[in-house]
Amino acid sequence: MKKMNNRIPFNWPHMTGKELYYIAEAHFNGSLAGDGPFTKRCHAWLEERTGCNKGLLTHSCTAALEMAALLLDIQPGDEIIMPSYTFVSTANAFVLRGGIPVFVDIREDTLNLDERLIESAITPRTRAIAPVHYAGVACEMDTIMTIARQHGLKVVEDAAQGVMSTYKGRALGSIGDLGAYSFHETKNVISGEGGALLVNSPDLSLRAEIIREKGTDRSRFFRGEVDKYTWQEVGSSFLPGELIAAFLWAQLEEADRITRERLACWQRYHELLAPLEATGILRRPIVPDDCEHNAHMYYVLLAQDIDRQKVLDSFKRNEIWSVFHYVPLHSSPACKRYGRLHGDLDVTNQQSERLVRLPLWVGLSDEQQCRVVDVLSEAVA
Repeated sequence: MKKMNNRIPFNWPHMTGKELYYIAEAHFNGSLAGDGPFTKRCHAWLEERTGCNKGLLTHSCTAALEMAALLLDIQPGDEIIMPSYTFVSTANAFVLRGGIPVFVDIREDTLNLDERLIESAITPRTRAIAPVHYAGVACEMDTIMTIARQHGLKVVEDAAQGVMSTYKGRALGSIGDLGAYSFHETKNVISGEGGALLVNSPDLSLRAEIIREKGTDRSRFFRGEVDKYTWQEVGSSFLPGELIAAFLWAQLEEADRITRERLACWQRYHELLAPLEATGILRRPIVPDDCEHNAHMYYVLLAQDIDRQKVLDSFKRNEIWSVFHYVPLHSSPACKRYGRLHGDLDVTNQQSERLVRLPLWVGLSDEQQCRVVDVLSEAVA
């Protein structure tokens, strides 16, 4: 790409070509606030493609998670089991209600919540499990759902990275009681900022609408189900404006193509890096047979004796923006105040220090990918 010269950015937001046209159409329609025609199209797409009971756009995945905490009526002292290797919003959503994140270790293969450790982390205060589908690869949801039902717990899927991914044929975010998507510019399908709440339990659908609309039954009023709308319960303004929805609709229309192109890019990396994995220098991502991923990211896990910072510095010198990922939440100052650990979290500590994410976006050329792999090969030699 000429505008980048030699630089290879970590991410480059993809445009389908219809975004500005749809934004102009929203303006022409005279509908710029939330829940206009484009929002309704997006809601219908979410419900049709995922099978959720109700799909609701939010202004971020963070907002969707905060809505989930309100819907579950999380109270001070309630515990929510989750991985430490996740974005801070997974924990913040529940901490804002007084909940306590209980951090459990991850699996070595997928870096997802280790379902084998969940049951031993359950206490009388446990209210929910919040699995995070890392890199768009599903957690072991059958086991997680079985544990949740046996103990009377709710499941909130943090599927921020999981749009267009599936587990045993089911869309991520549609399996638990609630699911949260992200359409942030770093995701596959984007709207700059944006997200969605998938409501899978029918008994939560009406309350989800109320909480999303500042705690009012405004949606019911517009459907003609009540003659006026009023304050019903605690809520906030979680909906995005129609311009965001218009942009997103252009992306959702092309979601299948975007996913195919990202998967092709992911597969090229996978093939190019096979020789390095064979020498033991690094490990490539592992995708279980039951999971169909969306190529949200391509990462490698460096061998223990390789200095990751040296590798990142080499990328930087070559104008390739490669990055590590989360600093585990259990190692943060806030964890001492708001959360607790279950076990040593050794896998989380080890894998988080070895992980390097490579540039991946629609339009990344074969030549650029070869250059990324060449620089990586030289840095670990």
